[in-house]
Amino acid sequence: MRFASLGSGSEGNGLLVSAGRTQVLTDCGFGLQDTIARLASLGVSPEQLSGIIVTHEHGDHIGGVARLARKFNLPVWLTHGTLHSRKKTFAGVAHIHEIDPHLAFGIGGIEIIPYPVPHDAAEPVQFVFSDGARRLGVLTDAGCSTAHIEQMLSGCDALVLECNHDTGMLMEGDYPASLKQRVGGRLGHLNNQESAGILSRLDVSKLQHLIAAHLSRKNNLPELAVRALCGAIGCEESWVGVATQEAGFAWREIV
Repeated sequence: MRFASLGSGSEGNGLLVSAGRTQVLTDCGFGLQDTIARLASLGVSPEQLSGIIVTHEHGDHIGGVARLARKFNLPVWLTHGTLHSRKKTFAGVAHIHEIDPHLAFGIGGIEIIPYPVPHDAAEPVQFVFSDGARRLGVLTDAGCSTAHIEQMLSGCDALVLECNHDTGMLMEGDYPASLKQRVGGRLGHLNNQESAGILSRLDVSKLQHLIAAHLSRKNNLPELAVRALCGAIGCEESWVGVATQEAGFAWREIV
């Protein structure tokens, strides 16, 4: 199993997971031509996708999903709440599958295990992916941790973990007070130290890859996110990857 990012941040998100002939795109917050170009940079064409799964309805995650699905006749999986919050958006998408936030489902050679997260959306979920031997855990767009989140992510072979903001930078920055409260609140986004705290409570004995994701352009720096995560598990800073808005990150193989 391997995984790569099309881009990560408030301007658009997309994560590819591949096992054998199965290639699943998680979220798509980019325009159609931009998405095609970003896929091409990873050696993938839209026709090769097995489908798209969606975490929640915010534009940086769902903005390009329906158009890509209609153009290339791709099936889409999402929760009932996400679908019904954007029902008009998905008009004309031929293959829509509603998922239970607590029940695993399969797409080709990949098992996908959703789990609910605290975020200011209708019915948001994140996912753990498995090919039967290895597990990739993904957590972004969550305002705080829960025991269930940490149970889901513990023991994974690879993790993509939100490090949205540095609290000091957020509070001292030029965001209006209401936005600061939203981003930093329990239904907002994880800061560097919160993500490091989650990581410190996980079983990381199998961990091969660790990626900091969904970094804010204004309220974080890659070196701050990396330093926080490294401090949690005592690894070298060069070992932690960072997903960028412009290019995401290249393929990572889980062996």
